[in-house]
Amino acid sequence: MVNRIVVGAHYGLRDWLAQRITGLIMAVYSVILAVVLLSGQPITHAVWGELFAQGWMRVATLLFAASLAWHAWVGVRDILMDYVKPTGLRLSLQVLVLLVIAGYLAWTIQILWR
Repeated sequence: MVNRIVVGAHYGLRDWLAQRITGLIMAVYSVILAVVLLSGQPITHAVWGELFAQGWMRVATLLFAASLAWHAWVGVRDILMDYVKPTGLRLSLQVLVLLVIAGYLAWTIQILWR
């Protein structure tokens, strides 16, 4: 009888590369946002609303949120695979984390395009 160990799927070079690419996307977005915020203009609700009324900023923010979600998923999944040994508990926690991350991403889309 083969004793199959469930540790997760798709780990390795792809996830290492995903962490680097999503980290780079988040860093670029952070620099863009810092430049906008430090431009000397006082940040009011109207200025904030005008900034996010522009399509490029909403797309950039969505790209940031998707990168953050993927980055968080890979990191949390790796932590769960390393430290939670009971298979059922680990898979349950992974599903819970995926649902929470998907909910946050859906909420971001709702905020950006309502």
